[in-house]
Amino acid sequence: MDRLFNAIGLCMKAGKAQSGAFQTENAIRSGKAKLVLLETSASEATKEHYEKMCAAHGVPLYMTETVGRAIGKDSRIVMAVTDPAFQTMIESAMRNTDEKRG
Repeated sequence: MDRLFNAIGLCMKAGKAQSGAFQTENAIRSGKAKLVLLETSASEATKEHYEKMCAAHGVPLYMTETVGRAIGKDSRIVMAVTDPAFQTMIESAMRNTDEKRG
């Protein structure tokens, strides 16, 4: 979990992510999103919304518990990674934790 937490935080600090609903949805629609992270605490309607949107645009969606805390914005539950190198780093960290793909 620490590796995933650190990878998410580093991605945000490097400016290679968009957080919050509006920015994440814009990144998905514009084709900039390489993957989307959604907190497991999101409502079922929110989960369904992002599952459909990501599926329609071919963007991997992962459920995690660490989005807001990792980026230093506790109120954020969703973020889009916009860099392929960070996508690889986060997916690798996801495989080594108990987090799951949405």
